[in-house]
Amino acid sequence: MSPRHPGQVEFIALMAMLFSTIAFSIDAMLPALPEFAAAFSPEAPNRAQLVVTSFVLGMGLGTLFTGPLSDRFGRKPVILTGTGLYMISALIAARAETLEALLAARFVQGLGAAGPRVVALAIIRDLYAGRGMARIMSFVMIVFTTVPAIAPSLGAGLIALAGWQSIFWAFVLFSAIGSAWLWLRLPETLAVEDRRPFRIAAIWEALQEMIQHPVVRLSIAVQALSFGMLFAIISTVQPIYEITFDRAHSFHLWFGAVAIVSASSSLINAALVMRLGMRRLVSGMLLAQVAISAAMLAALVGGLSGTPLFALFVFWQLSLFFQAGMTIGNLNAIAMEPMGHIAGLAASVIGGVATIAAVAIAVPIGLTFDGTPLSLAFGIFALASLAFLLMRAMGRAEARLLA
Repeated sequence: MSPRHPGQVEFIALMAMLFSTIAFSIDAMLPALPEFAAAFSPEAPNRAQLVVTSFVLGMGLGTLFTGPLSDRFGRKPVILTGTGLYMISALIAARAETLEALLAARFVQGLGAAGPRVVALAIIRDLYAGRGMARIMSFVMIVFTTVPAIAPSLGAGLIALAGWQSIFWAFVLFSAIGSAWLWLRLPETLAVEDRRPFRIAAIWEALQEMIQHPVVRLSIAVQALSFGMLFAIISTVQPIYEITFDRAHSFHLWFGAVAIVSASSSLINAALVMRLGMRRLVSGMLLAQVAISAAMLAALVGGLSGTPLFALFVFWQLSLFFQAGMTIGNLNAIAMEPMGHIAGLAASVIGGVATIAAVAIAVPIGLTFDGTPLSLAFGIFALASLAFLLMRAMGRAEARLLA
């Protein structure tokens, strides 16, 4: 007998857990970066950051295909296959003996994580649209943001108890729980008669359709820049706490506190999006980020140091996490709104292109870390400025479409 559709609260919780596979897989790794650097790359410790970005790159590439596969075979089979690949690669990563082997396993783990990431978004689009979808996404993000609050502390605790390998066992357990919940409680949301054949050419056709739509095209570009900012600070934040501020021992506590406070962004977005609209909220947050990043950059160039600089950095980190909660869900909804006829395919192309581009942006910024946040501040200031200008262009494009 097929499962009955869960209530909205359970649905939001389930979608949040599927989305949280990504956050858990990234944030629980952060306390282990010094361990990876010492074990695998002591001569070039910055390379340990690639444990984060290799996962994200795999996720971005996998994202291109999981949506079309879910349009062909249904949402649930693709998610369950992805989580299976995720768990197997986590077990392989736990036994890695070189950095290259670890990065390869993390890349494959990212491929598997693309299943829950993209197909969960397609499931939400199957059931909701427009501002209603943005509202559901906001509630999902509220639950989702609790994971970054606890993941670094959990990772640090696991390392202390059983070494860095135990983090990968935690990934397996987390994914197994989410998979079982999905299998038992959520019916298939894509009817057989609505399924589409899987064709590589269809991905190219969808990409062309999105590029030709000015609002979708600009939304993908802004999403890439927004993800780039987020990935850049996530991949460098632990070394900054350790090297710049000598606070490695308390990093997981600061990171968790910032994540808890920034979780309010999704709640605020849910309250405001129906009244103000998605584009206005995204534009406002990006403009605020331009100003805050400029202040951070000026403080670093001006020689601010010690506790005042640390306090400003924590506030800046908070602003970036807060910005993610106020922008990424809205940008997804903006891009998906004209693409309801190819929801799964659109979710794949949007997520894949934005994520791959974001990795290309974030990796060079992360590898330029020299002991201070200066290069990071300059990079994020530039990305936020460009993203804000693109949102202004989106407003003009929407006006032309309505004319």
